[in-house]
Amino acid sequence: MTYAGEITPADAWARLQADPNAKLIDVRTQAEWVYVGLPDLSALEKQPILISWQVFPAMLRNESFAEQLVNQRIAADDVLLFLCRSGVRSKAAAELMTQLGHSQCWNITDGFEGPLDTARHRGATQGWKAAGLPWIQG
Repeated sequence: MTYAGEITPADAWARLQADPNAKLIDVRTQAEWVYVGLPDLSALEKQPILISWQVFPAMLRNESFAEQLVNQRIAADDVLLFLCRSGVRSKAAAELMTQLGHSQCWNITDGFEGPLDTARHRGATQGWKAAGLPWIQG
């Protein structure tokens, strides 16, 4: 069983806006939330759910990830939109939660910052920030 699929940052924003049960799960590390920034869902009267897929600084997988997410009172049919820096960790999280019975797990393509540009910087060409979606410095 595979996750629901890929969704662009702009389409993820539209789903969050349209569906009161849609949730954004940011799976980056606390260091990324603080130093890189966070999606700002305040205009939607929502907040991202912050649960690290990997634990900084060792970057070992958070073995309590699924339990921590379920404790956020999510339903099996809620739309879950997973976000990381570039879309790799969030895809793994979407796959895991799908295996555990959640039917609407989506991976936000290119994540919060997207790939490196020609100057080897992130956040300018693709991803949440580059799409011009609201974000705040953590």
